[in-house]
Amino acid sequence: MPAPERIPPGRLIDAEQVALLAEGTLTVLGQVCGASNAVLYCSVAHEGEEAHCVYKPVAGEQPLWDFPDGTLAQREVAAYEVSEAMGWGLIPPTVLRDGPYGRGMCQLWIDAEQPGEDEPGLLALVEDEEPGEGWKAVAFAEVGEGRTALLVHADDPRLRRLAVLDAVINNGDRKGGHLLPAPGGRLYGIDHGVTFNADDKLRTLLWGWAGEPLTAEAVEVLARLAAALEPGAPLVTRLAELITAAEIEALRARVAGLRTTGLHREPSGEWPAIPWPPV
Repeated sequence: MPAPERIPPGRLIDAEQVALLAEGTLTVLGQVCGASNAVLYCSVAHEGEEAHCVYKPVAGEQPLWDFPDGTLAQREVAAYEVSEAMGWGLIPPTVLRDGPYGRGMCQLWIDAEQPGEDEPGLLALVEDEEPGEGWKAVAFAEVGEGRTALLVHADDPRLRRLAVLDAVINNGDRKGGHLLPAPGGRLYGIDHGVTFNADDKLRTLLWGWAGEPLTAEAVEVLARLAAALEPGAPLVTRLAELITAAEIEALRARVAGLRTTGLHREPSGEWPAIPWPPV
């Protein structure tokens, strides 16, 4: 697959969408079931424009012992800000705002495209010992009755970008259900509430490139991000409203570590490397 289009650095995916999310009137249409925190499906309308979005009120968050500071909503917005600074546009437009149930995160709804019957998806379980061409191995998984299968993900440049982003923001929950292929070949990642911890929490399905050299593009992006994280830079000012000073310093350290090694992250061995359930 050819490399996806790169969004110019510093430009929002769509400033009008961000304004709509921030200023529009939210109307709750329903609730997304199965989530551990409150996730509401809404419409948002402003000056004749309307879109669908996800609204996650802070009041509906379950406390997490290892994320005692701030809110999940703030971390979701911080992840979007970092994604935009990297120029890859991997997270849908996301804002922090007041809504029907108080302050919360509001994110543009993405209608994910499902692969056709003859089209490969992004993740798969295979019976072979090694991944086939175009796939990267993650780990062996129990599939019942004493049988195992190899969990693989596509050797896709969009996923590779997302693996770099996850290492940067210290994503503790990159599941298969958080990957949304969108029209036009875009790929979005969602659900970034457990990110930016000052301790190593990286837990993901995207380990296929672990220990491999970063792409030249990723090296360039990380250099630009390091500059954007210098004290007093606009990105740091925005992040300071969302995460703690210690978490910003840890963010800088993770970026510096990736630049020093020039390699994709590997599991630390001190934290479960793969989220459960994986989807």
